[in-house]
Amino acid sequence: MTFALTSSAFKEGGPIPLEYTCDGEDIAPPLAWSGAPAGVETFALIADDPDAPAGVWVHWVLFNLPGTAAALPENTPKAEQGRNDFKRIGYGGPCPPPGKPHRYVFKLYALDGRLALRAGATKADVERAMQGHILGTAQLIGVYARRR
Repeated sequence: MTFALTSSAFKEGGPIPLEYTCDGEDIAPPLAWSGAPAGVETFALIADDPDAPAGVWVHWVLFNLPGTAAALPENTPKAEQGRNDFKRIGYGGPCPPPGKPHRYVFKLYALDGRLALRAGATKADVERAMQGHILGTAQLIGVYARRR
C-alpha cells in the first residue's frame, strides 16, 4: 500500500474551501493518511505555499504526532505545534494576494522516533531534526485564489 495523505475537505489539486483560509474561519482542514511505512514512531507535517511572492511561505508545522495516528481532525488544537510564517503557533490558512491561484503543499513525514523539539519550533528546526529519520513521505496539494 502506498503512503497517502488525503482530506475530506478537498481533493488533490482541488480548491481549498473558504473556511480553511484567511477569508473564512482560518481553521485547519481535516487530514487523514494510510499506508504508513513499517517502524513509524511519529509523524511530522509541514504545509507551505511555494508560490508566495517573497518565497516559500510556511502555513503549518506539526511534529511528534503519535505513530498510531491516522488522521488530524478539523481545527486541530494549537498546542504542541510549530511556528508558521505568520509568527503564530499552529495553522495559518491560505491568504495569497488577490490574483492567480497559489498551491498549498501539505507534506507528511513518517519518522523513526520523536524529535527533540519544543512547541514553537520552525520549519527549519523540524527539517534539521528529521534528517536521517524519515521513513517515508506523503503529500496533498490544494489551491486557493483570493478574489478581493
